[in-house]
Amino acid sequence: MFETTATSLDLAQVAASGQCFTWRPLADGGWAIPAFGRRLHIRQAGTHFSLSCTLDEWEAVWRGYFDLDTDYDGLKASIDPTDAYLCAAARYGGGVRILRQDLWEVMVSFLISQNNNITRITRSIGGLCGAYGAPLGGGLSAFPSPDALAGVPEADFRALGLGYRAGYLCALAQEMRGGGLAAFRAALDAADDGGARALLTGLRGVGPKVADCILLFGLHRMDAFPLDTHIRKVLAAHYPGGFPTGRYAGMLGAVQQYIFYYDLKKGG
Repeated sequence: MFETTATSLDLAQVAASGQCFTWRPLADGGWAIPAFGRRLHIRQAGTHFSLSCTLDEWEAVWRGYFDLDTDYDGLKASIDPTDAYLCAAARYGGGVRILRQDLWEVMVSFLISQNNNITRITRSIGGLCGAYGAPLGGGLSAFPSPDALAGVPEADFRALGLGYRAGYLCALAQEMRGGGLAAFRAALDAADDGGARALLTGLRGVGPKVADCILLFGLHRMDAFPLDTHIRKVLAAHYPGGFPTGRYAGMLGAVQQYIFYYDLKKGG
């Protein structure tokens, strides 16, 4: 067991923020988190965290996963004090951080997310992991690799609730099997944000919004600003002259998450 402290991190807020779909709440108030072929049990009491890992594993895996080296306190302090809406959003959802997730998990999750809701996405991702991922214990399974999903009949994906997205997943798994994912990741890493977005939208079923979600949640490109119905509604209501993107350059993705979470939970 390892214990640590952190500010600007609220596990319940992160779990509900629509960026990850594999966390499971536990009876003790903690969370079971599968990532990178590992399983973590973590509990929070204010800024104090208890984790079922060693210090070495924390430093090697989980510290980075929770993005604890990024200054979210500083970001919130930099918000324009005259921007009442964004100040309220950051106060309300200020425990949301942008997780540093596995790229493949994010690609599949947000391919499935189109015209969908968090509950159904979570159920479908759970079905995928349970059917095709390696068991991790505690009722959790690892996220299945491209090779594990390549060749799965489209009908089997549809049976997990993927609907029309099942065909997209079949195509994506085939393209990324073998060394395809590593080669695609290398191409993304070598490209700027615009070039990476173009590579992503070249995949079947990936439009601009899904591409920006992959940029933000899978590549930690913090100037990605996914536009979904929640964000578009807020921008139209509170920023009719345009959102001040320049002020938050380098952290726009976190600002987007404050807005998304606030609107999702409060209808702000």
